[in-house]
Amino acid sequence: MPADLLTAISEGPWTLVVMFALVLADAVVVVVPGEIAVTAAGALSTATGSPPLAAVIGVAALAAFCGDALCFAIGRRVGLGRWRWMRDTRVQRAFDWARRRLTRGTATVVFTARFIPFARLAVNLTAGATRVPARRFLPIAAVAATAWASYQAVIGAAIGALLPDAPLLAVLASIAVALALGVVIDVLSARVARGRAARAADDTDPDTPRRPTAEDR
Repeated sequence: MPADLLTAISEGPWTLVVMFALVLADAVVVVVPGEIAVTAAGALSTATGSPPLAAVIGVAALAAFCGDALCFAIGRRVGLGRWRWMRDTRVQRAFDWARRRLTRGTATVVFTARFIPFARLAVNLTAGATRVPARRFLPIAAVAATAWASYQAVIGAAIGALLPDAPLLAVLASIAVALALGVVIDVLSARVARGRAARAADDTDPDTPRRPTAEDR
């Protein structure tokens, strides 16, 4: 019975509508489970045949792009310090990090940040606040949104293909995998950030021996 109900729900329009809303909200409020929604929809796609995988990817990509563009517009409109949560020390450090990264390469940081929830919020707001041209930001955001949507949906689709006769189990397994991948990405991004901070501290510490360069040799 739960499987039949799940199949009936997936055949209606609400799966894509709810997924769109969650992904759009996830771009602004990072605790909203946008990734989980796309992965679960991808699992439904192959486990029940509906909604079509192409529709899942297309709707998720559109929602992600709209959310990122909204953050960009908010950053351009209000800046990075008008609201109280923006003035938090950790948030300001994230904005400073995003500002430095954007000056080094807009395309790389906008694309990679799409896969890291809080990083994409910081990068998109900062891109708007620092007046990155919209004609430069929006095409990159569109490509990143499409890649992110494809990645999340295909993960779910693969799980659904492994469990074609158990759509409910496929959805639950896809949610578990999405959560696990989120934890792994968070841990790796935090480790990378700590490594960069440590290297920056070494470079600014006058007591730290300078590494020899080719000119020194």
